[in-house]
Amino acid sequence: MWIEFDRAPNLIVAEMWKLAIEGEGLPTKIMPANGDITVWHEDQEYLIMVPKGRAHVAEEIKRKL
Repeated sequence: MWIEFDRAPNLIVAEMWKLAIEGEGLPTKIMPANGDITVWHEDQEYLIMVPKGRAHVAEEIKRKL
């Protein structure tokens, strides 16, 4: 199960966080914040998701950056 870790204002920022977090070994997904997975626009808000129970690891990664 995946939980919301953070939100990104657009797709570029979401991809940046995904790559940074995955680079530290934590699987990450991004999803449109509006819930419609069929529409991916660069200028919409995105959810950054991590496995349940691993948000503390993502927080530590974010803090280090």
